[in-house]
Amino acid sequence: MPVMTRNFYHDVLVVGSGAAGMTLALQLADHCRVALLSKGSLQSGSTPYAQGGIAAVFDAGDSCQAHGQDTQTAGAGLCHRDVVEFTVEHGPAAINWLIAQGVAFSRDATGAYHLTREGGHSHRRILHAADATGKAISTALVDRVLEHPGIEVFEQHVVVDLTTQADAGSRHLRCNGAYVLDAANGEVCLFQARVVVLATGGASKVYLYTTNPDGASGDGIAVAWRRGCRVANMEFNQFHPTCLYHPSAKSFLISEALRGEGAQLQLPDGTRFMPNFHPDAELAPRDIVARAIDHEIKRLGADCVYLDIRHKPLAFIEEHFPTLRAQCLSFGIDIARQRIPVVPAAHYTCGGVVTDTRGRTDLKHLYAIGECAFTGLHGANRLASNSLLECVVFATAAAADIHQQLADIPMPSFTKPWDASRVTSSDEDVVISHNWDEVRRFMWDYVGIVRTRKRLERAQHRIQLLQREIHEYYSNYRVSRDLLELRNLAMAAELIIRSALLRKESRGLHFTLDHPELSVIAKDTILVPMNFANQELIVDKLA
Repeated sequence: MPVMTRNFYHDVLVVGSGAAGMTLALQLADHCRVALLSKGSLQSGSTPYAQGGIAAVFDAGDSCQAHGQDTQTAGAGLCHRDVVEFTVEHGPAAINWLIAQGVAFSRDATGAYHLTREGGHSHRRILHAADATGKAISTALVDRVLEHPGIEVFEQHVVVDLTTQADAGSRHLRCNGAYVLDAANGEVCLFQARVVVLATGGASKVYLYTTNPDGASGDGIAVAWRRGCRVANMEFNQFHPTCLYHPSAKSFLISEALRGEGAQLQLPDGTRFMPNFHPDAELAPRDIVARAIDHEIKRLGADCVYLDIRHKPLAFIEEHFPTLRAQCLSFGIDIARQRIPVVPAAHYTCGGVVTDTRGRTDLKHLYAIGECAFTGLHGANRLASNSLLECVVFATAAAADIHQQLADIPMPSFTKPWDASRVTSSDEDVVISHNWDEVRRFMWDYVGIVRTRKRLERAQHRIQLLQREIHEYYSNYRVSRDLLELRNLAMAAELIIRSALLRKESRGLHFTLDHPELSVIAKDTILVPMNFANQELIVDKLA
């Protein structure tokens, strides 16, 4: 008989410990028992990597209308207007909540918060903590989480799959927990809860070059899809234009705030090129800058282009970019005296699990927030620094919705234990590393910044073969973190490829040589799984 080693019962299970997951946990923990799962340590997600800042209207000369218009312009006609308005209007409150948690945003000489500007923004509205905003936010929230008695933290825990049940007299399933791997000892545990919240981040690790940490393998998107939730707009993968190009550097992003403060992009010979591609030059939306860099690198056969901030005084650079300068110095590059070699890299997943403005998915009592969710905010391209804003705004909205109805949700009934009786320990883990590498390489080559139908079909053929191999391996061997991430990574890759094949136009982050024109009609790409678990919560949400 299969033996379940451990069961856990909580009111709310939060899968993911980034800004979204910790915000929601903190806003619920005064009222219920919360389990917070982290794949690694509490600070192992993408949030600490965010350098630039968080966008919100904090200046008298700015307005929510302007912030909303900038967001919609960047989104290339696919942003949902109601969601954009909801987000920007709740922006100042989100910032004030972070300040109350102890986040120390940078101030200017007058004591006011220092606001910077990034690509696509018409005003200075980026609040920041020097050039390590994500780390400042993550550190403050971790401190609050660890001191709160209502939050039980489980580090080194990886979600395997969601569990569901059908209540008496109902034909609909509801989410009642998850199977979770304790990576420290290899046990699969059962976490049961009234409500489950996915806050697992994006899927940018599906690409060979990325600014994201290793854990960005699309876990939440994959487990929700397998349980019958729709996903949308997975073809829109944002490539950050400027990732440090250095053989020893891994996933080091060169903040867009550098260009916001006047840094220029140059060819190897020192020629500036962005004015040839867009009137806003270096401050054009990220998709345009990334394609321009990709074009110039391929045209010249160069390894990289360069970012130049040498015209700024040393004191200015040290004050505004201390972390970036120190990191570059560790690679032998002094940004005050040398140009920075940069290349584009996968950065953000604009699509994800379909939700409403309260974070509710198609599966009852399952929520998704942060980068793993598709709210309609980002459209075909995310506006810089709207990601951290989205995390806090939608985590707050989801927490309020959960708090309102939690007392009426019964504790889950019995869920069958994890059965590992017919699997063995693998002696061929090399298969995992080879398949992981293959997925990321063909996704970079065939489903990257510039696409064609032929490249996408080639990628689709490869992912179908790999999916069969991975399924066979998963069915016969004990699960590990590497195997679970590979399984989810391959699923995310399949969803990206399928979505890209369906879009017969070039819009925002999806650029195809077969259809370079923009379609007159702007439509979301919505994929529906065969076991679609529609609860009629958000069917009127999407165009």
